[in-house]
Order: sequence, then C-alpha cells, then structure tokens
Amino acid sequence: MNDLAIRIDGLAGRVTLQRPAQLNALTHDMCLAIENAIDEWRATDAVELILLDAIGERAFCAGGDIIEIYEAGTKGHFECAREFWCDEYRLNAKLATYPKPIVSFLHGYTMGGGVGLGCHVSCRIVGETSKIAMPECGIGLVPDVGGSLLLARAPGRLGEFLGTTGTRMNAADAIYAGFADKFIPEANWDDLKSTLASSGEVASIADYAQPTSNSRFESQLSNIDSHFGGETLVDIKNSLAVDDTEFAAKALKDLSRGSPLAVACTVEIIHRLKNSSKQDIQTALELEYRFTSRAMEHGDFLEGIRAQVIAKDRNPSWQYAAGSVPATAMSKMLLPLGENSLTAKIWSTK
Repeated sequence: MNDLAIRIDGLAGRVTLQRPAQLNALTHDMCLAIENAIDEWRATDAVELILLDAIGERAFCAGGDIIEIYEAGTKGHFECAREFWCDEYRLNAKLATYPKPIVSFLHGYTMGGGVGLGCHVSCRIVGETSKIAMPECGIGLVPDVGGSLLLARAPGRLGEFLGTTGTRMNAADAIYAGFADKFIPEANWDDLKSTLASSGEVASIADYAQPTSNSRFESQLSNIDSHFGGETLVDIKNSLAVDDTEFAAKALKDLSRGSPLAVACTVEIIHRLKNSSKQDIQTALELEYRFTSRAMEHGDFLEGIRAQVIAKDRNPSWQYAAGSVPATAMSKMLLPLGENSLTAKIWSTK
C-alpha cells in the first residue's frame, strides 16, 4: 500500500506513514495493515524491535482520516464508523501490550489517532517540532484511542485540562504529561534509527537523549488543579469564569470551543479511570467506545466535522450550547453497550 512502507530493516520491523499531504492521517486500511504487520512480527524471531515513523516535515500523524466516516454517517450508515473505531482500538491495545520494544518518532503534529499509534508504545521520542494534543472535543468526540488513559495518569488535573481544551504540548510538555519519554534532536533521528535497526537494542537510545527545559505545566499545575478539580464541566466552567487571570480566560475560551456534551463526558471518563481499580488500556478503550459508537447518532460528531472540516465555517451548532449538560445526556452516551461493547466484539473469549 502506498500510504505505508512496511518492511524489515536489520533487526527492526519498520512502519513508516506515507501520506504527508494529509498529515499522515490514518485510514481504516492503514490500521489493518499495521496490525497485520505487528501480528506477524510478534512471532518472528529475527525482528527484535519495531520502529514507527512518518515522512514529511509537518506531522507524524495528525489523526484519523474522518472524511469517509463522515460521508457514511450523513447517509445514516453509522456502522462504518463503529467498524473503524473497533479495528483502530484493537490496534491501540496491541501496541500498548506488545511483548517486544516499540519505538515511535513523534515529529510535528501527533494528534488523535496519532496518539493512539505512537504514544502507548514502550519508547516515545519527541523533538524540536513535536506538537502533541487530544483535540477531539472540538469535533464532538471524546479523547479516544486510549488517550483518556494517558490523560487520567497525567499529574494532578492536567489530564482534565488537556482533554477538555485540546491544548498542544511541546516536547517538554509531552514528557511531563506522560505522552512521551525522551527528547532527541531531530537531526540525530536517522542515525538513531540505523543504530536501533543494526543492534536491536533500545538501550542505545540513552546515548542520544538530551534534557529539555521544564514544562510550562509544572509552574501552572496548582492553577490547573484549582480550576479543573471539579466533579463536572459546570464546576470547571464556574471556577474559570470567576478568575480574571489570562490563564483562566484562555482556558475557558479553549474549553468553550468544544461540544459541551463531549467535554462533559471527557471529564466523566477521566474521573472514572482515575477512580478505577483497572486503570489499563482495555478499560479506557471500552469507556471511549461507549461514547464514540454513539457519537454520530446521538452526539455532535457529524456537526463537528461539518463545521471544522467540511464547511470550515468554525461555527458548529452544538447540543446544550446554552447551558449545562444534563446528567441523563451523559449517561445515555456512556451506558454499557452489552453485546455491542468493545469487549464483546474484540476481547470476548466466548
């Protein structure tokens, strides 16, 4: 497939995304091809580690390719999106639990589906151009592809802040928040990839890693905790609204761009994961799928894509735009799916 280069290079299985004009957005076929490759390499003794990267200067992967999903959804074919998310989430889970080292090189934009591909693996490398974010609320979704787990594990209430505002992280921010591991100047990446492919040893990464400056979130964390520690979206908005600082004003503006239903459910999902005795990738994906599988039919996803991607008027007509989101609306989006649950579809032993 032209969208991917999948090959064995020395001791490394290599996957390179090759859609630079589309910011290397993931298609359904790409997800399936990557899954097939890592399944094969799992049992291949000659492959000792896997490298994930992408061509082009602008992005590792800016998300999933949602145009086809949108077109199907506008015709009432909601199962198309559910099949895509089901297969994508299965890939995310396999990457997160893979028995061999996986190294991702996250240059430029890494958002949405790119986070699911590159931020659950065993070593996540960032550089000078890295911009990592979970901006799904802006299109009527919750942070998915296992991103809610990363947000739940972030320091303090940083996850709630990042998930509801879609704030972009640089390299230092991403390391602090738990979305990345090592900063390596991008001029050295090709040399590192060659070293990894020839040696099969991830220990060599330490020879290339360099320290970064402190994340801006370290100095902001007490402020973030104060405002984003509320139980609900209303609590967070009320806290920000009575603070006349520049930070609060920007955070409230960013948060208000998203679908209120999606933002409220994002807070709820993160809180459920924080309080869960099973804080793992499968639990996170199961919760996310409850929302995303309903997002077209009952949520704001189609309107979000119309406003942000299709018409580009940046003026979505959200549900509950005038006030708070009823608890019943959140419950409707997050109720268990029974026989249609992600677990029943891809993890059931029956």
